[in-house]
Amino acid sequence: MGPLNGIRVIEFTGIGPAPMAGMLLADMGASVIRIDRPGAAEAMTSGATGPHMSEGRAVLGADLKSEEGIARARELVSRADVLLEGFRPGVMERLGLGPDDCLELNPGLVYARVTGWGQEGPLAHTAGHDMNYVSVNGALHSIGRADGPPVPPVNLLGDFAGGTMFAVTGVLAALLERRGSGLGQVVDAAMVDGSSLLMSMVHEDRARGSWTDERGTNYLDTGAPWYDVYECADGRHLSVACIEPQFYAAFLAGTGLDGEELPEQWDTEGWPRLRARFAEVLRTRDRDEWGAVFEGTDACVAPILSLAEAPTTRTSGPVARSCGRATGSWPAPRRGSAAPPVRSPGGARCPTPTPP
Repeated sequence: MGPLNGIRVIEFTGIGPAPMAGMLLADMGASVIRIDRPGAAEAMTSGATGPHMSEGRAVLGADLKSEEGIARARELVSRADVLLEGFRPGVMERLGLGPDDCLELNPGLVYARVTGWGQEGPLAHTAGHDMNYVSVNGALHSIGRADGPPVPPVNLLGDFAGGTMFAVTGVLAALLERRGSGLGQVVDAAMVDGSSLLMSMVHEDRARGSWTDERGTNYLDTGAPWYDVYECADGRHLSVACIEPQFYAAFLAGTGLDGEELPEQWDTEGWPRLRARFAEVLRTRDRDEWGAVFEGTDACVAPILSLAEAPTTRTSGPVARSCGRATGSWPAPRRGSAAPPVRSPGGARCPTPTPP
């Protein structure tokens, strides 16, 4: 039983950050019902693959273009604690399911919406994806190597870090506030806002003069030779992130470089020489050989594993599976006892039709 046991969530089907938010709320014990198109709901109950991150939901088919479907949705909303949607601005309002309508129906409702550009502004009604949202706030510009283009961080930064995590944080805060006021509120999570806030540390460093807009020259963007990835003898790679002096000393000891006369760690003019020497030494052994060398040390060195390799590591355990599909990880954060958590309260649940 999770901390959100008894909390009822109505999720309007979507893609990306909103479904993951529903999955996380279900992981924490909430009862989540996804409203989907009737045909899609029927297909899922027949064993078809559903949308990404469908674990932990019951699925209800409702035609939101019909009066009957809208009435069913409104009935569910009237008994819900949280509504979760990720449509473009104005879609829910046109359906008669916008915040004003739903909060009038259910004053205690937490109405959470996730968009790329926000509900207002010049880009609010413009299509976009993760990479676009992190393009306009400096985040994507900051990721990549010197003299190279920006490198998209898959869709982790905009969709899930900037969207999902801020939506879930807002929902949890609103549920906590409701205990005192008895009233719900609107949680408006825009991916462009969330990913911008995640850059706070970089903005602070820039204001202090310890970060520049020249990509790949800073201490956390592969500019520093002791915060980078290196190829090993077998063509696989290691991550090296020994920022603090004691960790840097452990790295030098593990590579056998502690006895050499090398530039000082923070001597930026000496960084090219350090990088070349580190690369030369790390190419002398296979990735897993280096993994064994640094295992149990504080050198901040780790083998870079593929998706196929990662689920079998000692740290993550076997990959969690639900409905025959790999979910990639256990729910996080872990809570309570040391017993391994499960995907959704009571164990992994496949999407199923919800009773009338």
